[in-house]
Amino acid sequence: MHGADTRTGGTGGHAVVIGGGIAGLAAAHRLLGAGLRVTLLEAGTRIGGKLYAGELAGAPVDLGAESVLARRPEALELARAVGLGEALQPPATTAAHIWTRGALRPMPRGHVMGVPGDLAPLAASGVLSAEGLARIEAERDLPPAEIGEDVAVGEYVAARFGHEVVDRLVEPLLGGVYAGRAYGISLRAAVPQLFEAARTHRTLGEAVREVQRRAAAQPQQAGPVFAGIEGGIGRLPQAVAGAVRAAGGEIRTGAPVRELLRTPEGGWRAVTAAGTVEADAVVLATPAGPAARLLAPLAPAAAAELRAVEYASMALVTMAFRRRDLPDAVADGRASGFLVPSVDGRGIKASTFSSSKWSWAGADPDLFLLRTSVGRHGDEDDLEREDAELVDLSLADLGEAVGLAARPVASTVTRWDGGLPQYPVGHLDRVARIRTSVAALPGLAVCGALYDGVGIPACIASAGTAADVVIATLGTPGTDH
Repeated sequence: MHGADTRTGGTGGHAVVIGGGIAGLAAAHRLLGAGLRVTLLEAGTRIGGKLYAGELAGAPVDLGAESVLARRPEALELARAVGLGEALQPPATTAAHIWTRGALRPMPRGHVMGVPGDLAPLAASGVLSAEGLARIEAERDLPPAEIGEDVAVGEYVAARFGHEVVDRLVEPLLGGVYAGRAYGISLRAAVPQLFEAARTHRTLGEAVREVQRRAAAQPQQAGPVFAGIEGGIGRLPQAVAGAVRAAGGEIRTGAPVRELLRTPEGGWRAVTAAGTVEADAVVLATPAGPAARLLAPLAPAAAAELRAVEYASMALVTMAFRRRDLPDAVADGRASGFLVPSVDGRGIKASTFSSSKWSWAGADPDLFLLRTSVGRHGDEDDLEREDAELVDLSLADLGEAVGLAARPVASTVTRWDGGLPQYPVGHLDRVARIRTSVAALPGLAVCGALYDGVGIPACIASAGTAADVVIATLGTPGTDH
């Protein structure tokens, strides 16, 4: 819409959501449910952010995130609310492996984000050497550790269990979530349950087992750990957008916000190339860089904190093969894929056998979908390669790992430059300072992957928190505000 929109208070007011990733879409959905009028502005040409549905060799694929944590309710509840309840499904196989110490080894059970609580499955897996296992057992002879207000996951676990468990187990698991380094990621932010347990138990082993006991006592922990959506997780933002539009919300793509201003009446004005949008409240659901730029004149303290947030870049290499050309280790459907510790010096950091992991991705009897990921925080040199080189790098590693010798019939490389915010020690304090600064501006709230967790349920929860701040500020239809 060109020119200026009139500010419409309506019965519940008008909210502008800046950012069309899953957090922005979830915030818009929540605001509409509270009776507010909503306009969502997305700078890019598509919505969904890192949830990206695509196609390869005629088959649907996820070119971004591929699953949600099913033991948190937010993503499942949103999927059901927008009509995708029947499309939710658990993985067809969860038999993951770790490619380390020259072999593909089964992912041991009995751990919390790679930190073991039971040595028997770890020893049987062969992931650690005899020396590495002995170092874990020796923890019982160590004095209790003072964990303080925060500590890096890798630093703390290495001090208690040795570096080998960090390098070959914790690092690949955390790296799969954050594309980061375990030695720099905050324990308090990334694994809060373990952080709290470690503060009240003498040993790390006791703390892990306490977390496991608490999890086992919760009914929602009994089901699958992860869930997908038939046709891909990338369907979720499309369905949410459809529900937003059906409820009267407006979504504009290709609409970067150049400036965010306060109006003399105490409202807000979002300035785009096509004109201005005036509203009673704003939810800012962008990455740190754009958020810092918009907030600099309004909340300089928040902007300074946002500029300090670092991001990791990565690339996903998605390939389609003829099933008859694949080795049994891939095509037999028993394995979901494998992780790769950075200490092993490989090019890829993980591979997912999509057609085995998701039944919908294995529907074509002649085609097999597989993907790899490349790039970590502080290890992004390979991302300078051309797409074809990343395909060749992936094939070389897959040849060593599982004996794959075939060329794909089709491939695509999806680059996520600055895709994942990093959560260093002290990150939660930074988030608190950002929110304190923003709270001085009534009608403004922030949400997204950099605040409360990078996973999809965490982003949706963050959106809900931001929407509730706006709803409380403006009131809902039929209330005084």
